[in-house]
Amino acid sequence: MARCFLILENGTIAEGTGFGFEKTIFGEVVFNTGMSGYQESLTDPSYKGQILVMSHPLIGDYGINPRYSESDSVQVAGYAVREACKDPSKMYGGKSLDEYLKENKVPGISEIDTRSIILDIRSSGVLKGAITFDDDPEKLLDEVCKMPAYASKNWVEEVSTKKVVRYENKGAKKLAVIDCGVKNSILSELKKRFEVIMVPYNVDKSFFRNEDIDGVFLSNGPGDPAHPAIQESTIQTVKAIKEDYPIMGICYGTQLLARAFGGTTYKMKFGHRGSNQPIKHNGKVYITSQNHGYAVDKESLEGTGFVADHINVNDGTVEGITHKELPVFAVQYHPEAAAGPHDTMFLFDEFKKKLEESR
Repeated sequence: MARCFLILENGTIAEGTGFGFEKTIFGEVVFNTGMSGYQESLTDPSYKGQILVMSHPLIGDYGINPRYSESDSVQVAGYAVREACKDPSKMYGGKSLDEYLKENKVPGISEIDTRSIILDIRSSGVLKGAITFDDDPEKLLDEVCKMPAYASKNWVEEVSTKKVVRYENKGAKKLAVIDCGVKNSILSELKKRFEVIMVPYNVDKSFFRNEDIDGVFLSNGPGDPAHPAIQESTIQTVKAIKEDYPIMGICYGTQLLARAFGGTTYKMKFGHRGSNQPIKHNGKVYITSQNHGYAVDKESLEGTGFVADHINVNDGTVEGITHKELPVFAVQYHPEAAAGPHDTMFLFDEFKKKLEESR
C-alpha cells in the first residue's frame, strides 16, 4: 500500500495509506454517518464529484456484491476511511474495497483520523479537498483552494440518462421519471408499481404533450438545484407540467419542485448524509436514510401552495412538502432506504394511489 494524503482547503494535510486506484483527484469533501451501506453510498449518483469520508471506523468488512450497487459504477470522486478491511467476509463474494475501487479507477485513503476531519467539516462546513499519492502534497494546497466551487458545475448532466428508457409493466399506470441521477433502488420500487418511462433531466415539455403519461417522478441527484443549466431546463419543464399530473419527488426532486412553484433552496453547512436521520410527519417520528447538501427554505414556501409537513427533528429543516390543492408531494429523505430503515416505504403506495385517483 502506498503513502497517500488527504488535503483540505483549510490547510489540513492528513497522511495515510492509499488504496484503490492511484491518482490525484479533487472534490468537495463530505461525510456519511452510516455504519453499513458503504457500497450503496459509493455508487449513489448524488455523490458525484465528492470525496466521501465515512464516520464508522471499519469499512469493507462484508465485501462487495453487485446486488447492492445503486448505479453502474462508483460515483464518488474519492473515498476516505479510518480502516479499509483487507480480508472481507466471503458471504457476498469476498471482493475487497481495494479491488472494487481499482476496478472503478477511484482512489481511497485509509489510516487517517476521520473523526478529526468530520469535526473540521462540522465546524467549517463542507470543504474543498484532494486525495493524492504525490510525495509533495503542499504544492497541491494552493490548487485545492483555487478549485471551482462544487455548485458551479452541472453535475446532473454527468449522471442523467442520455436517452429515453422504457420499463414495461402491462396494465400499470405510466410514470415518467425525470432522471437527475436516480438510484437503482428507487427505480426498483417504481417498476413494481408503474410502467416506467425514464427521460433525461433536460427533457423538453413537448415530450409530455406527445406521450400518454399518468404521473411524473423527480429523482435524486447531485449538485445545486439553482444551477443555471437546471433552471433553464428541468425547472422550466416542471413549471410547464406541474398542474397536469400527480408528481412525486425524492431528495433533489424536492428542491426542484419547490423552485418550480416559486420557492427557494440553500446550501446547508454540512448536509445530512447517513441512515439514521429522524423526521416528524403527521405527529409521528420516522428514522430515515438521507443524502443531501441542499434544502428548501421553509419561509419561501409561502404563496407556493406547499406546506412543509416533514421536518427534521435534529435541526428543524424541511424534509418534505405537500401541495394543499394539487396531487403533488416530495420528500428530502430516501423512503427506498438502501441502505437504511424502511419506515417510510408507504410513500410509494401513496403516490400510486394518487395516480389511480386522478384518472
